[in-house]
Amino acid sequence: MPEVGGSVDENDPVWVRLNEQLRWYSTKGALAQRMYKRVKFGQIAVGAAVPVVAALSAPAGVTASIAALVVIAEGAQQLFQWHTNWLRYRGTAEALKREKYLFLANTGPYLSTDRRATLIERVESVLGNENTGWLSEHERRPETAG
Repeated sequence: MPEVGGSVDENDPVWVRLNEQLRWYSTKGALAQRMYKRVKFGQIAVGAAVPVVAALSAPAGVTASIAALVVIAEGAQQLFQWHTNWLRYRGTAEALKREKYLFLANTGPYLSTDRRATLIERVESVLGNENTGWLSEHERRPETAG
């Protein structure tokens, strides 16, 4: 990685790619976490309302409609895989962050003479593993969206 005055060249394509990918995985992981938690909370709240509505002698159609919302929410979770994506994206973001900080600290695998090549190899390995894992996960469930 070209360095200018002891700091990283922010315009180096390797550094740009690392930061773009780190930002993407961090953002998408946070979004998936929010969606997962919102849907799960909705499921819990609506699921808890079903026996209350039934106990209040609400019409069967009302009770069934409320219960159907729980099924719809679970279907959405299975379709969009927010929980799985949250964990995968967060893990990838943390792995990229680790590489970035090891590089900046000039330690671990970045003690080598060609730090830039090492960074390229390690970042692309992290991204390749994530892509392979994502594909494998979705090949097992061809009906899910991704």
